[in-house]
Amino acid sequence: MKSIFDKVSNDCSKLVIKRYSTSFYFSSNLLSKSIRQDIFNIYGFVRLADEIVDTFHGYPKKELLKDFEIELWRSIDNKISLNPILNSFQHTVNKYSIPHELINSFLDSMKMDLEKKEYNTVEEYKKYIYGSADVVGLMCLKVFVKGSEDTYNQLSPFAISLGSAFQKVNFLRDLKDDAKILNRVYFPNIDMDNFDEKSKKEIIIEIEKDFINAIKGIVKLPKNSKFAVYIAYRYYSKLLKKLKRTSSENIVKKRIRIHNFQKFIVIARSYVKYQLNLIQWI
Repeated sequence: MKSIFDKVSNDCSKLVIKRYSTSFYFSSNLLSKSIRQDIFNIYGFVRLADEIVDTFHGYPKKELLKDFEIELWRSIDNKISLNPILNSFQHTVNKYSIPHELINSFLDSMKMDLEKKEYNTVEEYKKYIYGSADVVGLMCLKVFVKGSEDTYNQLSPFAISLGSAFQKVNFLRDLKDDAKILNRVYFPNIDMDNFDEKSKKEIIIEIEKDFINAIKGIVKLPKNSKFAVYIAYRYYSKLLKKLKRTSSENIVKKRIRIHNFQKFIVIARSYVKYQLNLIQWI
């Protein structure tokens, strides 16, 4: 029965997020049940594409990504795929009329990861972030607002700011691994051999501006998603503060993490602020 296959497909997407990101899996479970699976479906698609370009070393990445893209568009047109991850994703795309431009931009950034190692201009850097992160936030926003064009258009700028903030925090946290393992440097005009406090400060100021704008949109989100997104926002804000306290020398030496106990504190405090309607930039 098709319904059984669809259930298996959804379970696969849920398993992907559970295995790859415990923090994101936890915050996603705080979403309203009516939209939770659709966010799992988006994440499963994004994660699978990201794995192709980031971790499938020794395999024909370019060919794999090309085949993945062909099957993706076929699945959206036919409303089915034998790839469980794509089958669940196409369901969400068709259900909420997620713009194909967002998906194309995401795939363009994945293709950039196959070839590009340095981003020498702000324009290149912004294009990559838009495709790799901002559009994912916009896809999720489509789900949050249940397809409402007016609400989507109103909240899109804030979703873009949040996606950018998250991605830039990831870039700063993963500076060492991106450079040493993947041979990539995303921040423009950064010399990894001379990464100093001035460079770190400029990046953090840029991220803080994104966060300040993003919170304006979080407070306007529907009840089905506001608390879950706020938790993610608080977690990344905490991580940014830790990066701010870490010397530039140590940032290029090790990956900075938030320990489980600290995560619990973030969740508890976030819940109190949410209940008291005190959501604000921290």
